[in-house]
Amino acid sequence: MKLPSLAALALLLALSSLDRADSSAYDKIVTHSRIRAKNEGPNVCALQQVMGTKKKYFSTCRNWYQGAICGKKATVLYECCPGYMKLDGKRGCPAVAPIDNIYGTLGLVKATTTQKYSDMSKLREEIEGPGSYTMFAPSNDAWDLLDPEVRGGLVSNVNIELYNALRYHMVNRRLLTKDLKNGITLTSMYQDLGLYINHYSNGVVTVNCARIVHGNQVSTNGVVHVLDRVITAVGNTIKDVLEVDDDLTTLSTLAQESGLLDKLGEPGQMTLFAPTNEAFDKMDREVLERLKNDKGILQALLKYHLLKSVQCSEAIMAGASYETEEGTNIEIGCNGDSLTVNGVKMVLKKDLVTSNGVIHLIDQVLMPDSAKQVMELIGSSQSTFSDMVAELGLAEAMRPEAEYTLLAPLNSVFSDEIMRMDQRLLKIILQNHIVKLKMTLSQLYNGQLLETLGGKLLRVFIYRTAVCIENACMVRGSKEGSNGALHLMKTLIKPAETSMFQILKVDGRFKIFLSLMKTAGLIDLLHQEGAYTLFAPTDDAFAGLSEEDLALLSSDVNALRTILLYHISNGIFINGGLESGVTNLLKSIQGRNLQVLSVNNSIQVNSLNVSDNDLMASNGVIHVVKTMLYPGDLPVGQQDLLLLLKRLIKYIQIKFIPGFSYTVIPLTFIKRTITTEITMEPEIQTFTRVIQTGPNVTTVTKVIENEPTVTKVTRVIEGEPTFTKVTRVIEGEVDPSVTKVTRIIEGDLTFNEHTRVVEGDPSVIKVTVEGEPSVTKVTRVIQGEPTITKVTRVIEGEPTITKVTRVIEGFSGELDTDGELKRILEEEVTRVMERLESDAHILEEEEIKRIIQAEGGKGFSTSVTRVFPGEPRIIEGPDFSKIDSDNPELIDAESERITKIIREGKPVKKRLAVKRGAVAMRRKRPMRRPANPRQ
Repeated sequence: MKLPSLAALALLLALSSLDRADSSAYDKIVTHSRIRAKNEGPNVCALQQVMGTKKKYFSTCRNWYQGAICGKKATVLYECCPGYMKLDGKRGCPAVAPIDNIYGTLGLVKATTTQKYSDMSKLREEIEGPGSYTMFAPSNDAWDLLDPEVRGGLVSNVNIELYNALRYHMVNRRLLTKDLKNGITLTSMYQDLGLYINHYSNGVVTVNCARIVHGNQVSTNGVVHVLDRVITAVGNTIKDVLEVDDDLTTLSTLAQESGLLDKLGEPGQMTLFAPTNEAFDKMDREVLERLKNDKGILQALLKYHLLKSVQCSEAIMAGASYETEEGTNIEIGCNGDSLTVNGVKMVLKKDLVTSNGVIHLIDQVLMPDSAKQVMELIGSSQSTFSDMVAELGLAEAMRPEAEYTLLAPLNSVFSDEIMRMDQRLLKIILQNHIVKLKMTLSQLYNGQLLETLGGKLLRVFIYRTAVCIENACMVRGSKEGSNGALHLMKTLIKPAETSMFQILKVDGRFKIFLSLMKTAGLIDLLHQEGAYTLFAPTDDAFAGLSEEDLALLSSDVNALRTILLYHISNGIFINGGLESGVTNLLKSIQGRNLQVLSVNNSIQVNSLNVSDNDLMASNGVIHVVKTMLYPGDLPVGQQDLLLLLKRLIKYIQIKFIPGFSYTVIPLTFIKRTITTEITMEPEIQTFTRVIQTGPNVTTVTKVIENEPTVTKVTRVIEGEPTFTKVTRVIEGEVDPSVTKVTRIIEGDLTFNEHTRVVEGDPSVIKVTVEGEPSVTKVTRVIQGEPTITKVTRVIEGEPTITKVTRVIEGFSGELDTDGELKRILEEEVTRVMERLESDAHILEEEEIKRIIQAEGGKGFSTSVTRVFPGEPRIIEGPDFSKIDSDNPELIDAESERITKIIREGKPVKKRLAVKRGAVAMRRKRPMRRPANPRQ
């Protein structure tokens, strides 16, 4: 009889060694407990027992050093590790426990009540016989914890109820703790109902949420694991429980409305913290109604109560964070025998085991950030901001249906000085901390612009270890709500209003630096749009320099640019964005690196203290230094410049290399802004009537003017443009006035400015430049001998009359014959025809009529008019040249009548309207020129 027992023992020892080769979390915790107790002798394990209870746990590192479990003090006990025994007079546990069948092993592990019930229910024969079983045996204390009524019912019907209850604790195969994987379901020996296994990283193994307190007690026909609780058969899902539990009717209804109830009936591993009806009754009615009216928010609320894993209460030995179905985490902990959720004791009933998870009843509704409105996200550390927003009426200005982002400063930011500010100014400051859109942390990017409630634009800066908005950086704790997001800020946000140039100029401490920047041709860099970091030296940095010294410093423009550009870096680097305690390398525009260190909220650059930092500008940030900066590896080639720089820069030794010259730095980083203002002259319609009366000519002009407009065009060109100015002067006879016409031709990188000067009558020379449609009017006066020829060309963008008039004015001489008159007229008409033919693309049909009326020996004038077809018809008035009168009243009356004719387009008696394009030529009898021009 002993030989088979020895063989079985050898086999089990071999299996145990194989088991240890593939150990589980439970096995590792037992090994750790053995190490803790090695001074107590062989095979001794250290356990911790919660004071005031019978609960014992194998020691973990955390519990060992804290000396507490679930917030309660734990005492250390030393016991024999599973499978070993004490011997009288021997230290530790040197003996191996004898091997027996399952029934006998129950006695070895002191599960005597289970052993007795096995005998009473006729299970003994089965667990003593051949086979391979795993028995999860309740300890004696576990039976004592069972409801007396339930226990009495089992004992009163041992052959059925007790027998079936014990068989539900058994599996028809041998399973050690390493085989009990987390989340598996074992088939029990009672109606094949499931046993739900969870194996946690802290070494706790549960069966239907009952903890294994003594595992891996090997027997000849299986293995025994001792449980701290009696388990009952499970068949319902979480959905089933909600639908039948009278305390969970509100939760069941909301789950149905949100569409979540069906999910709770699916297979899986879930933990539901189920608020009771009373928990919902304690909620604010308006909040509950808001949740009910938004299915998405309601679903987020309920999913926040649902974990993606099974968390049995016996596995919770300390606080830990767990992911919810909503997507965020909650912290589950313990306080003595009670479970806590987010640090609050709220669990009324624990470990309602279902086929797809476990339910814990709680007396409060958990509110996730995603179900809160943006103002509800504010915590205690930002309560001052919250109070001020409400007090100044900004909370009411935020509409519930709109989305916002709160940039909430911490309470410590609001100093007494700030709190004493005028409320109107405080309101403006707080408006800068409310962004109109919902911007989560993951949506922010470098260079992004955020519009505030007050209409300001805030810039976002992303650094290696910080996210900053303007001068203020965030701290941990960003939240996302149903209609907004919350970010916590270290300081008040100060939006930039002006450029770096304006800040430096108004400050008054940087006159010399600005003068040098201007001399070097770099002043536009401080004006232009961009993102720069400037270490600006104050006038103190140049103390003791004379005018001659400054002239020497400015004499070599390449040297001056090299020095100045070493003070400027691309990108905006504020103090809070610099990684603290390490050297941050910023590449200057000059090319060398600036070594910037941020320690204790102060900055050093090249080991020099920055006296004032984070002066925010619209195109960068300014840090103030009191010493000029210079690249440490850059030599100087002039002795006098070296002596000057040594007086200014004392924190490094500047090298001297005779003849060294500074490299030319192309100013490609400067954006040239060319602003062109085009003044639109009012459109002037001029009607002139000439009445010839003897030696005098009276001119009546009526002008109708419109409102002038001004168009401003700005082009930004990268690089250094060149400017070419071309001036052409057409010289003629002396004229008392000069009209200057300028035309600007724009190109990509070159601007050519052409100026043409035409000498003539200022009353008839006019240039107008408009947008689309354009209107251009150019008048050219060409003076010739013996006649003066005046050509006027009007080109307008809108469908109006295009008119070319050439007037050949007579001279004081006389013509002797009709032949000479004819020759002159033909010559002039030929010239006009040539000019018109050069513009043939705008003429379809033209007709020239010549009317030659002259008297021998008298002067003459010839008028040529060109009319474009398709345009509005031209109404030609009567011939007023025969009116000989100096009566002003007659002149005014005739002027009004001709104006009315032109405006209304009505024909004048004795004249025909011109309906199609034609060219007409009339000859009039001109006045004789006086012999003396001054007369």
